[in-house]
Parts: sequence; C-alpha cells; structure tokens
Amino acid sequence: MAITKPYKRTVRQLADGSYQNSGNGQYIRHAEHAQSPQHYLRAFQIVQKDLIELFDYIEPADANLLCYSHRILELHARCCFEIEANCAAILRENGYARSGDWTMRDYRKINASHRMSSYEVKLPAWSGNQDTFKPFQNWSGHEQLPWYQAYNRVKHSRHAHFTDANLGNLVEAACALAAIFSAQFINEDGLPDHLVAESSRSDGFDFASGHYFLIKFPNDWPMEERYDFDWQTLKTEPEPFQAYTYPAGGSWNFGRPSARD
Repeated sequence: MAITKPYKRTVRQLADGSYQNSGNGQYIRHAEHAQSPQHYLRAFQIVQKDLIELFDYIEPADANLLCYSHRILELHARCCFEIEANCAAILRENGYARSGDWTMRDYRKINASHRMSSYEVKLPAWSGNQDTFKPFQNWSGHEQLPWYQAYNRVKHSRHAHFTDANLGNLVEAACALAAIFSAQFINEDGLPDHLVAESSRSDGFDFASGHYFLIKFPNDWPMEERYDFDWQTLKTEPEPFQAYTYPAGGSWNFGRPSARD
C-alpha cells in the first residue's frame, strides 16, 4: 500500500513514477512541509554562487581534482555545515529526539526516508569524464562518506591533512548539498518552470534548485513506499502531513568513528 500522506521535508516518487505529475508535487510549497525553507535555500544559493566564482580561478576539470587551497577548505567546510543543518532539520521536524549532540550516525538515518544513496548529481561545463557524483552512495552499505571524512580530518589536523581540502572533495560535498536540498524541495527556488530549457536536460537529469547542478532523482522507490494522493484534496485537510518515525539512537557499527563520525 502506497503512502497516502507526505512526510515533512521529504520528497518521494509518486505512484505513477514521476515527482510532480498533475500538481501532486506541490506539497513542497505548503507551509507545513518545512519550517523556514527560505533560510536553507538562501544558504544553498550562496554556497553555489561561491563555487561558481571559484571556478573562475580553478577550472572544473578532472585534471584539477587534487588541487587544494585555503579557499577550497573554507567552501568545503561550509558545504558540510549546511548538509548537517539540513539533515538536522529533517530529523527534528519529523520528531526525532536523542540527547546529546547529533552526528552522522544520526543523520544517515535519513537514507531510509529519503533514499539519499540513490541520488546522482552532475556538474555542467566540466572538462573530463568525472562530472557525475553519487555523494551519499556509501550510505547504502552503512559506510562513511569519504568527502565528509576528509572534512573532519582537515578540521582536526589541518597540518597533517591539508591536501584533503581539495577540489574533488569540495565538489562532491557541494553535490551532496544539492542532493539533500532536492530531496526536500525537488527543484523549488522561486523560478518559473518554463525557464528550465529542455535542451539542458539529459539522461534523466533535471535542474536542481538554483539551476546550476543537474540532478537525477531516485527512480527505484518500491511501489508501497511511494506517495499516492490527490494533493488538491489532501491540502484541505487539517493535517495534510505526517512525521516519519526514525529509530532512536545510533545502530550502525562500521569501525572506529571519528570525532563527528
């Protein structure tokens, strides 16, 4: 049986396989879908703008993936900070509660609700073959995220691990931010859909919010886990959304964790 009421801050395939067919994707614009979505969108758009500006000085290319610098480190850290903020918002607004500071052991629980490990993100105007990323792929095996672990290493020992502040890790973190935002709001950014040119879409990719990154949404949701409702009717109900129930505590054991795991 499909899901007849959307979860808060949670995008899923609809029963027909699409994400927005016949206006049923408009639940993302409802006031109860998310608290202060513009706050998170604004932060994402600033990160995207700064990444594009960085590409004025470092060509987005396979040949430069190992290039590292303080500017890259700064932007990499901001991407990870925003990813943590979005993950925390998803958990919090769905009623997740655990005492103490939350870490990636908590945040990766959203893979069950959002299927993050299936998201693919592509960068435009890239020189080479490594322009497409699945930044949360390791979550499918309950494993750590290399780009996030690189951020942790540099944060805790910059002298020893400064080379981890490289373009490859930054780009993957930026793609992860685009994916986590899209997993909550599809490609909502206040721009009319007609501004998205069909010629800019390829191989199942579509623009993410901000119309820079290209994203491929998961198409492997089991039928019983897809949304199946008429939003025009559902939105008139007193409580058109429900909370996703996450298991409490950390349950994934995959080796010795880092300081933030």
